[in-house]
Amino acid sequence: MKKTFWIFALMLLFPFCMQAQVVVDNPEETDEDDVELVDEDEEDDEDIDDADNIDDEEDADDEEDIDDEEDGVISDEDIVVINDDDDNKDDDLEIDVPEGLTFEVDSLLDLYHTQHFLQPDSSCNMPNINPEYTKEEFMERLKRLPTAIEMPWNEVVQKFIDRYSGRLRRSVAVMLGTQNFFMPIFEQALETYGLPLELKYLPVIESALNPKAVSRVGATGLWQFMITTGKQYGLEVNSLVDERRDPIKSSYAAARYLRDLYKIFRDWHLVIAAYNCGPENINKAVHRAGGEKDYWQIYPYLPAETRGYVPAFIAANYIMNYYCEHNICPLLTDLPAKTDTVIVNRDMHFEQIAEVIGIDINQLAELNPQYRRQIINGSNKPMAVRLPMNYVGPFIDNLDSIYTHRADELLTKRLEVAVNEAQPTYTPTRKTYSRSKSKRYSKSKRSSKSKRSRYTKSKSRKKSSSAGRSITVRKGDTLSSIAKRNHTTVAALKKKNGIRGNNIRAGKKLRVK
Repeated sequence: MKKTFWIFALMLLFPFCMQAQVVVDNPEETDEDDVELVDEDEEDDEDIDDADNIDDEEDADDEEDIDDEEDGVISDEDIVVINDDDDNKDDDLEIDVPEGLTFEVDSLLDLYHTQHFLQPDSSCNMPNINPEYTKEEFMERLKRLPTAIEMPWNEVVQKFIDRYSGRLRRSVAVMLGTQNFFMPIFEQALETYGLPLELKYLPVIESALNPKAVSRVGATGLWQFMITTGKQYGLEVNSLVDERRDPIKSSYAAARYLRDLYKIFRDWHLVIAAYNCGPENINKAVHRAGGEKDYWQIYPYLPAETRGYVPAFIAANYIMNYYCEHNICPLLTDLPAKTDTVIVNRDMHFEQIAEVIGIDINQLAELNPQYRRQIINGSNKPMAVRLPMNYVGPFIDNLDSIYTHRADELLTKRLEVAVNEAQPTYTPTRKTYSRSKSKRYSKSKRSSKSKRSRYTKSKSRKKSSSAGRSITVRKGDTLSSIAKRNHTTVAALKKKNGIRGNNIRAGKKLRVK
């Protein structure tokens, strides 16, 4: 009886099991690439706890091996893979890691301000272990962030939090120290245009706070402007100057660009995505998603890197605020002396300034990253030079000496050049030939002359014959008599002269040959 009951119960449940199987095996249609969208509901989140990690190597690394990792060395092929069905690997959603997360930590350590103004905190004795937390703890921390922009949790966001708190923890320690140089500039620019201050963490994922960063497609500076967009927002870019590298000017240009993007989309997640891939790609994704204007709904239709861009932004906000919870010790910052700018109206080289007033040329280059070849093109228009306050006075006092110091050696562009007007002379090279060669040469020369002569005669005969001969019709002439006199036929005469009948007029010229 019991056995019969269970068989009957299984028969009743079987259709529901099949229906659930159909839902899993046939996800909702998305785009041409059949990309599978991860559901954000909490119940579905529990089903993707076993999703593929960022890469297999990171899975194999234990927490105690963090020091042995090549921190920040991430190839372009690194991807985040999201899949909620382990049996259906072909439908995995691949997400390119934003390029700012691929810069090596050495690129940050080579910067002048890192070498001279940052140092490890010897009082920080936290173990180099990344603790594990529950999904609810991450969600609660994101909720507590004082932001105007929504900071939701999902599996993709978690992958980037794991990357920052694990593989990139050394880079995060450097950025936490470096942010003291740049965050006041970012915040002031964003505040000027009334934008959310949490946008100051965009350069963390764009450039890892490296003002000299250049992407594989040429985007440059802290805010990674392309040349076209940079010029559109007032940044000068030429062979000598690249203001995309200027932390102050590029920050205000980025704030204006973000403001304009918000006027278009009215949604900060879409604005951040558009900053990465351009507004035209966002509009395409919205159109393909049936008019949806939510980042997480147009997600499958976005470029691969942009799928990871907003999650990386949320993760950057998280790690820059909750680094202590992950045992990351920020580098201590010894802020440099205050700086000021002076204006120059003539061309000047960094070496002239450094050698006359005694400033470290590397520090000068760090304070003025916009000058690409260490030449200040003041003769084009007045240009600003940023100096530590204690060097401003000596610079002004020795300005004339700076202009003249090694000017001919360092500034080599000539103002005027003389043209060599001498008449060119040529000395022919005397050639000697052997007797046999000379005879052969003279014979071939005579032969070629005779050939040319025969060719010329033949050509003249052809030319004269092709020109033809004409006669004037005399009184009493007929076509028959004219043809007989000139050894031709009446038909040929008619054809040559376009005559239809047999009548001709005296005095008319006729072609006979």
